[in-house]
Amino acid sequence: MEWWNEFVAWLTAADTRPVLFMAAVVAVAILVSALIAAAVTKAAVRRLVDQRDRDLKASALAALVDASTEAAAWNSLTPSEQAIADRAAGQADIQLRLLPVKGAPVAANWAAHQLAEMKRDSATFGFELSAVRSEFRDRLLEWQARPSRTRRLFESDLERWKFENTTAEKTLVAEQDAWAAREQRENLTPTVVDESPVTPAAFSRPDTTTQKLIDDVAAMDVKRSAADSEADRKLA
Repeated sequence: MEWWNEFVAWLTAADTRPVLFMAAVVAVAILVSALIAAAVTKAAVRRLVDQRDRDLKASALAALVDASTEAAAWNSLTPSEQAIADRAAGQADIQLRLLPVKGAPVAANWAAHQLAEMKRDSATFGFELSAVRSEFRDRLLEWQARPSRTRRLFESDLERWKFENTTAEKTLVAEQDAWAAREQRENLTPTVVDESPVTPAAFSRPDTTTQKLIDDVAAMDVKRSAADSEADRKLA
């Protein structure tokens, strides 16, 4: 108890107050510095994360816009080009779905539907889909700027398309896809040319029709000459 009494006496002494005040100031300064450093570090990390998210979002949207260009000319692509375009679009779709942005899966579903429609319409409309591609790009850029507002528009579009896709329309789409695939296979299949050698007999085969005409003309000349001779003889 003696050491405790000595500590209390030192703590309550008048000469100790400046030391205690300086210690309190140092403690508060350290605490405030730690809080400021934590806030600055958190803000810096947050900026890095936001920058990374923006880069990932921009990369995914750029890949989807590029995929729309390929989808608009889908019917004119070779099978290998179609496979590459599908792979790039699939990677962009997954990257968009994994973004920590509210409504990213809805935007991915909307983009997937639009790309499928452009692929399907490329068989009949071809390069007339420039307006559709421009709208597709603008809607994605609008979603990047205002995700919450654009998400509601995407949801309304998806609901409308869900009701429009009836059984008859699905059958028509399947027939159109089959026709487009058949046309593409026929365009890509090389034409087989008959290169069988021509035999000399093909050139030496007599033309019976022409020969018959020649014989008839010769017979008529003979008859005309005989008739003329008979007429001259009677006159003489």
